[in-house]
Amino acid sequence: MIELKTPAEIDRMHVTGRFVAEILTEMGRLADVGVNLMDLEHHARAMIEERGAESCYWDYAPSFGRGPFRNVICLSVNDAVLHGLPHDYTLRDGDVVSADIAVTVDGWAADSARTVIVGTPAEEDLRIVRATEEALEAAIGAARPGNRIGDISAAIGAVAEAHGYPVNTEFGGHGIGRTMHEEIHIPNKGRPGRGLTLRPGLTLALEPWFARTTDKIVFDPDGWTIRSADGSRTAHSEHTVAITEDEPLVLTRRTSEPAPH
Repeated sequence: MIELKTPAEIDRMHVTGRFVAEILTEMGRLADVGVNLMDLEHHARAMIEERGAESCYWDYAPSFGRGPFRNVICLSVNDAVLHGLPHDYTLRDGDVVSADIAVTVDGWAADSARTVIVGTPAEEDLRIVRATEEALEAAIGAARPGNRIGDISAAIGAVAEAHGYPVNTEFGGHGIGRTMHEEIHIPNKGRPGRGLTLRPGLTLALEPWFARTTDKIVFDPDGWTIRSADGSRTAHSEHTVAITEDEPLVLTRRTSEPAPH
């Protein structure tokens, strides 16, 4: 069942979204050469505990995972792109790190992801990170009442095509609200004018992710971490967005991330 949120409920999700943005800002600040992924995990845990929030990831056990997830953040490095299981790995110069986190505050969820490059960035890595960010802004721009889910998918796919990146449609955006995953799957490629009509009160997590040279994925033996099948590098950007009567409202916008003009 798809639940439309009231303006007051969206305000409560916005509170959560601001906190998620704070965590991702911290992850970007802390991710550096010589930092262990588990240091980032434990810092995120401490922030969540101090805020009195709850992780949406801890004990999360979907059909594709191997046992419950026992971390509060997904950290995916280089050819890993989704559901990266934090582990004993020390970041190196040039590593590409995607951080994805969802929490609830007072019963309302928000979900967001960003990709950063540690140390000296390679131009091709900067390019794919920027492409996911551009695709996310295009998706947000399409998230208006009267449009359809297919318009969001098509907007993401058009950016990928313009940059020459193939698109996987197995994992994409989703509804969000009282829980991290609600009804509606939003693939990162689609046909405009198709699917559910967008209405004010609909809240969505939009998350374009690309690999440089493949749309195929493989899972690590940990049962969680998803990688590009050919080992090419990846990037992932995500925001929680509310459909309003007017402009889409980005609930997880970071203060260091200026809104597009």
